[in-house]
Amino acid sequence: MLQYSDILYKRREVWKSKEILRRLYHKWYSIIGNAINPGTIMEIGGGSGNLKEFFPDAISSDILLVSWLDVAADAHHLPFKDGSLDNIVLFDVLHHLRGPVSFFSDAARVLKQGGRILIMEPYVSWTSSLVYRFIHSEGMDRNIDPFKIDCSVKGKSPFSGNQAVTTLIFEKYKERFIETCPHLKIIRQERSDFILYPLSGGFNHPSLCPLFMYNLFEWIEKLLKPLSCFLAFRIFVVLERT
Repeated sequence: MLQYSDILYKRREVWKSKEILRRLYHKWYSIIGNAINPGTIMEIGGGSGNLKEFFPDAISSDILLVSWLDVAADAHHLPFKDGSLDNIVLFDVLHHLRGPVSFFSDAARVLKQGGRILIMEPYVSWTSSLVYRFIHSEGMDRNIDPFKIDCSVKGKSPFSGNQAVTTLIFEKYKERFIETCPHLKIIRQERSDFILYPLSGGFNHPSLCPLFMYNLFEWIEKLLKPLSCFLAFRIFVVLERT
């Protein structure tokens, strides 16, 4: 897992040096904060540890343990007692999992009744599909069944992923999700981020957005919100344990 540790350290350095990225993430953390329940927060896929800047009491986990994280955990087998958590946060994690349905099942187990799963993920629109397919390092494949991905598959890198997974689960296969995960109710689902996120370059590419243009682009994004199904790069989903 040494190479994965190196990636996390590099992302932590990018986080410190790239202001536009911090602005975007703090906006997204604010969205999460407005939807979160009081109580315990468990973060899956804590990566470079950014969430703790917004939620310092969160329990941050990843597949490996580094100094700024609290727990090493596999999302498919969470090391928590039944009904012990109020919130589970996944930020760019669901599309990396070997078995999303297996995760949802175990997450429902460890959540209290009324507990929430808050998911911020890539969204595949007409526009973003070009970026995710041809530019993003993880790639995108819409021709899969996310409910058939086997969590027992070994050897899959934690950093490999399919950007289409979350869009498939909550749009194309939404009714199937509702049937498969009856203890998790979708209480919020929205698309966002049309300009600033792709221009930011993320963690792997240089920014194409001057900081003095940030507020203008943010205002334009609000005007474009009715076109989110065509333009969005992000999707936010909140699930509640019934």
